[in-house]
Amino acid sequence: MFRLFLFILFLKNFIVLQIETQDYRVIDKIDNVEIRFYPSVMKVKSFSILDNGNFSSLFRYISGFNDQKKKIAMTTPVYIEKINRGSIMEFVLPKKYSLNNTPIAKNSDLQVYQKKEVYCASISYGGYTNEQKEKYFGSKLLNILELNSIKTLGKPKILVYNSPYKFFNRKNEILVEVDYK
Repeated sequence: MFRLFLFILFLKNFIVLQIETQDYRVIDKIDNVEIRFYPSVMKVKSFSILDNGNFSSLFRYISGFNDQKKKIAMTTPVYIEKINRGSIMEFVLPKKYSLNNTPIAKNSDLQVYQKKEVYCASISYGGYTNEQKEKYFGSKLLNILELNSIKTLGKPKILVYNSPYKFFNRKNEILVEVDYK
């Protein structure tokens, strides 16, 4: 049975899954930083001292633990914001959801909301994300923005695009909202 489980995990890495990715439009490029416009989107957010608690709560919500008992497709990226006492994790909901039809979370620790359109700056990196990469690329992003007199609004967030079971060609980003028009 264990071998079957390992085989399925191994196979998942080589099967191309069609997962919806959040829309954005590249407005400008500065070195290896993209300035992007993100249209309004529905999100669900969780705060936890334990990072695994965030994912579990969010996954339960999209698995049907909501007022409509509706399963919601997983999308990319997953947003992570590190804060002093833990982290905030957000899932982007599929495009078909709006304020009028998004299921309400049964878990009061989750917040379902509409993120307004926004301009952001982004820098990409590969492999599994870790604190060292997050600090390095976050610092690089903020330095490039400062050198180009682009004002940041808020803290940088980590965007993870791949399942932990994907071992090759992984994509991560550091994203920060900017004052850009």
